[in-house]
Amino acid sequence: VGKTTTAAALALRAAERHGRRTVVLTIDPARRLAQSLGLTELDNTPRQVKGIDVEASGGELHAMMLDMKRTFDDVVLQHTDPAKAAEIFANPFYQAMSSTFAGTQEYMAMEKLGQLHARGEWDLIVVDTPPSRSALDFLDAPARLSRFLDGRMLRLLLAPARSGGRSMFSLVTASFGMFSKVVQKIIGAQLLTDLSGFVAALDSMFGGFRQRAEQTYRILQARETAFLLVAAPEPDAVREAAYFAGRLREEKMPLAGMVLNRVHRPAVPGLGARESLAAAERLAELGGHEGTVDVLRAHAALVQLAVREQQVAARFTEAFPAVPAVSVTAQPADVHDVDGLRTIGAAISRP
Repeated sequence: VGKTTTAAALALRAAERHGRRTVVLTIDPARRLAQSLGLTELDNTPRQVKGIDVEASGGELHAMMLDMKRTFDDVVLQHTDPAKAAEIFANPFYQAMSSTFAGTQEYMAMEKLGQLHARGEWDLIVVDTPPSRSALDFLDAPARLSRFLDGRMLRLLLAPARSGGRSMFSLVTASFGMFSKVVQKIIGAQLLTDLSGFVAALDSMFGGFRQRAEQTYRILQARETAFLLVAAPEPDAVREAAYFAGRLREEKMPLAGMVLNRVHRPAVPGLGARESLAAAERLAELGGHEGTVDVLRAHAALVQLAVREQQVAARFTEAFPAVPAVSVTAQPADVHDVDGLRTIGAAISRP
């Protein structure tokens, strides 16, 4: 729906037109932000975007892309000693979790957003969330992390480490012995051993994970935060936007507006589809006006498409009348450079 492009356009406009020191963070696996900004690569560290017009405004634009494994590694290094960090990095369960486990990306996105906010270097942080309902995982990360840390299975896995470092299989409680045998049958003894070692190694860090995630969640609810929904004028996309808007309202998150992207507008709005088709039919009967006939029929189709898009968009605006909405006209080509981002930014910022 153009979400990554919209995020980059907003960040660029904030830097060029409003003189703000801005960083845009993408956690979208599509990796299109670098292309949109004309950069060859993005990584886990903010990189300044060169060649933009900030001489008059004094702003800056930096861009980065979340590397969830590097972020997880950085958290481990920051909150443990080198020996413990090496033990964690060598654990097979950590190696899998930090790279591929579902939800790790959202946890690490919360960590990275919290880090950027805590540094106090930025006037504006723009976060390009995952597509569609995956973005809800970003909001759910603190609560799901707390449920995981407070879960019965985790407490059982931590029990051996907290009882003097004995092997989990030598724990003498009958309930845990029965539990471990059942879990071994399901996931295998080696994986369970790796998991137990991973949990024990990270035990001292879990409280910090939860505390930082909850702090970031409070930042998302703060008055200084603004959520923007981006949707194309298509039924499924607008339905997703409405679902997300309802969820934001439930979570008391500050929803600032909705960007309806890739909207079609006829060049001659005063000429309706019916009149255009009627004129095309008359000229076709006369003959010799094939080019004009084609243009009139194309115009009629565009008018009909624009009407359908307006009807689809109305489903959102009627359900959420208090949410400001702005439309961005469909561009003749994909936006892949700074000039294209300026065009989108200007459209979004129209009063």
